[in-house]
Amino acid sequence: MFLPLSGGFKYQRPLKNRSMLTTISMKKILVAFLPLMLLISCNKDSELPPITDNGNGTFGAKVDGVAWAPKGFGPFPASNILEARMSGTTITINARNFASSPNETEFQLTIHNVTAPGIYPLNTDVTHPNGAASYGYYVKRNLNPENEWLTSSTYTGSVTITKIDMVNRIVAGTFEFSAGGIITPGVIQVTEGRFDVKIL
Repeated sequence: MFLPLSGGFKYQRPLKNRSMLTTISMKKILVAFLPLMLLISCNKDSELPPITDNGNGTFGAKVDGVAWAPKGFGPFPASNILEARMSGTTITINARNFASSPNETEFQLTIHNVTAPGIYPLNTDVTHPNGAASYGYYVKRNLNPENEWLTSSTYTGSVTITKIDMVNRIVAGTFEFSAGGIITPGVIQVTEGRFDVKIL
């Protein structure tokens, strides 16, 4: 482009394509914010649900210091990732994580003689899934169990029921325990456990 100036014309280089500049700018912005987005995502995955007692349908714990929560597979959450059932005075809570299917993990808490809020110990030798006493159980599967961990008289813990509401069918509380490996020897530490679920 030539622009008229006093004493003659001066050549001015044409402007670059605006869409190209916009694309380059957007790429720079995405590159700049990608680490922040990943950090936010990781932090979200590492968070446990808050401790509540309103039947919010939540469950979470740390397994050897790593946050765990029930999850479905991909964009299609499973309908049975968190269930609580009551038979007589026995409450059984199952929480499942299918996020890395076919690798799956699952918690089961079975608490006997639940009649009121209180602390229920997990300190008796039992067999899963038909233990006659309260127990905590965790399993890692790849179609078949790779290992299972169970509380016992050696590896103990407790569940604290903070709310049992049979009118609104809500059970809520906290838990922690250590559990010994059934298939392969080893111990896991479950800490900061919490649940707030509707009883089916």
